[in-house]
Amino acid sequence: MNNFQKWLVDLTGEESLWIIELFLIVLVALSLGYILNRVIDRLEAHAAKTKTVWDDAFIEACRKPLVWLVWILGINFAAAVAAERMESPMLGLIDPVNRLAIIVLGALFLNNFIKRAERNLISPEFISDPVDPTTVRVVAKLLRVSVIITAVLIAMQLFGYSISGLLAFGGIGGIAVGFAAKDLLANFFGGLMIYLDRPFSVGDWIRSPDKEIEGTVEDVGWRLTRIRTFDKRPLYIPNAVFANISVENPSRMTNRRIYETVGIRYSDLTAMGTVVDQVTEMLLQHDDIDNNQTMIVNFNKFSSSSLDFFIYTFTKTTDWVAYHKIKQDVLLQVAGVIEANGAEIAFPTSTVHLETHEQLSLEKSQ
Repeated sequence: MNNFQKWLVDLTGEESLWIIELFLIVLVALSLGYILNRVIDRLEAHAAKTKTVWDDAFIEACRKPLVWLVWILGINFAAAVAAERMESPMLGLIDPVNRLAIIVLGALFLNNFIKRAERNLISPEFISDPVDPTTVRVVAKLLRVSVIITAVLIAMQLFGYSISGLLAFGGIGGIAVGFAAKDLLANFFGGLMIYLDRPFSVGDWIRSPDKEIEGTVEDVGWRLTRIRTFDKRPLYIPNAVFANISVENPSRMTNRRIYETVGIRYSDLTAMGTVVDQVTEMLLQHDDIDNNQTMIVNFNKFSSSSLDFFIYTFTKTTDWVAYHKIKQDVLLQVAGVIEANGAEIAFPTSTVHLETHEQLSLEKSQ
């Protein structure tokens, strides 16, 4: 090394030696950054062949912080050499800047890791059973906010600012803000409960029997939940409302129910047993009816104008459009069974009884 330094002095002169040193330091830093980038490319290609979601996230999150760390440290080292040569007062800032760079790049690494892990956990390409996207996003947001706040507090402590007073003020101020913004906080914690309990997620169709709320969930925010009603209007609901109402989630139903009452004429009483048996057999043979669920077809009631039997069964699908097609097919087949047995579907009728002349004479004589 001494021989190399002597050779540089002979070549450029002692006055220009520090410039050559700066050039070499920067060149080495840039070269190391390039080599590190290529190594990370190789590691990413290897991690892509594995099924775990964490190695991809870790390697991708490391790329920018590591490369930038090498470049920043190299540039700061070169700046330290120049400041020492020129006896500049800026020399004392080199070490704090290096520490600040490590804090910032550490926060950047954690933020990138959380962001990539969030994407992997909800993607079927990386995990066979993806986690609920709404829950993953809210946890990721909380973690990123925590990382940023922690990094800012550490940086303030590094430059001599006392954070104990700030934390004490934050505690007192938090109480005051809590009283002043209790509705806002209620909505915030309501949204947090939605994220944790998961009564519904983005894309679910929900309705509330307590309120006029029905539609598809488009977004669950910190304060509001946006629902698109079936007439395509956006409906904005404060999250605190969901803590006090019951919510149905038809999107998570396992089957859809067909529950219909059909009436035939009183004159077709003898055909009722055959009709009920054939309708039951038809449902058992129907490809879209779930035979593992409750199925009932029974003569049920003597109505004023008809003999009623009811159909109680479930479809395999939960799709709204497909369900109505299946229900239509079932009802048409029921009508066919009734017709095939010589019966007719009843409709409301009235019978007028007219007495004959002989009956009137008999009543008068009595």
